[in-house]
Amino acid sequence: MTRSFDYDQSAELYAGSGTRRGAGPRYLRFPSAAEAVRYAVEELPRPQLRYSSVEIGDERFEGDAIMQLYLSTDYPLARASH
Repeated sequence: MTRSFDYDQSAELYAGSGTRRGAGPRYLRFPSAAEAVRYAVEELPRPQLRYSSVEIGDERFEGDAIMQLYLSTDYPLARASH
């Protein structure tokens, strides 16, 4: 990401339907964008991430953009070791 991003803002996650129906919550609210991004990348199945979005204020980030936020050097949380 080329601009500064505030990971402390509250955020909403809309989990896509890239997997079978009933595979978990479709909407979650997080106290910070960092936590929403972490959940989307680390907890959702990869196919579902592709169809998911994180909304922070008036901005919406989908699929690859969520991954870019997670991989950014500015990302404030520890990443899962794979």
